[in-house]
Amino acid sequence: MLNLSGKNALVTGIANDKSIAWGIAQQLHRAGANIGVTYLPDDSGKFEKKVRDLTEPLNPSLFVPCNVQSDEQVQATFDAVKEAWGRLDILIHCLAFANKEELKGNFSATSREGFKLALDVSAYSLIQMAGAAKPLMTEGGSIVTLTYYGGVKVIPNYNVMGTAKAALEMNVRYLAHELGSQGVRVNAISAGPIRTLASSAVGGIRDMIKHVEEVAPLRRTVTQLEVGNTAAFLSSDLSSGITGQVIYVDSGYEIMGMTDSRVES
Repeated sequence: MLNLSGKNALVTGIANDKSIAWGIAQQLHRAGANIGVTYLPDDSGKFEKKVRDLTEPLNPSLFVPCNVQSDEQVQATFDAVKEAWGRLDILIHCLAFANKEELKGNFSATSREGFKLALDVSAYSLIQMAGAAKPLMTEGGSIVTLTYYGGVKVIPNYNVMGTAKAALEMNVRYLAHELGSQGVRVNAISAGPIRTLASSAVGGIRDMIKHVEEVAPLRRTVTQLEVGNTAAFLSSDLSSGITGQVIYVDSGYEIMGMTDSRVES
């Protein structure tokens, strides 16, 4: 049985109850993990309140601001982990961002600043957070991040996020190699398209979901909780021999090459 009792888990990227990070946090909590939550700070404080109210049922023992574009805030986050918990067992990285105008139209129109922003938030942040987590993972541990098929194959309008996810997946492999000697595993989950605040910025997201529902072997897309189940597995000792991998949770869409709607299995 999957049991995360006694494990300290820091979850990043919860924005609302549609967030994949929220699905992951719920499943880690159900498995017995001690939860910590980061949130993106804003001047009004509304976002903090929204995330705090949402995650209250999980009884997080740590709730800290973290904008990964700030080196100081990233370091302060892990200083808070050290002070509150002493060690970290699980790091969930659910952070990605690109300007909306970069997620439509021609890929060649990607701006220099838009490229740098997408790669910084979506890919570099994993490197930085893993480096900060490394000295706290004194008893081994698991780092899990989220990727998408658009980092491997061309997806209309995904554009610069495809490049960012490709970089993220390579980061997973290099970090897995570096951290493996201290018993820390690093993996990525490639989730099928889900209606979230982040995915809503991608042009044609509804068409993407409809296409998956028609083509994927399971004839549906996946839920946040299904992704959460896989994250809980990857965070547990049940996956002790798995590192440096991209695990597809997409109803089997990734295996498909060509479909014929006239053929029904």
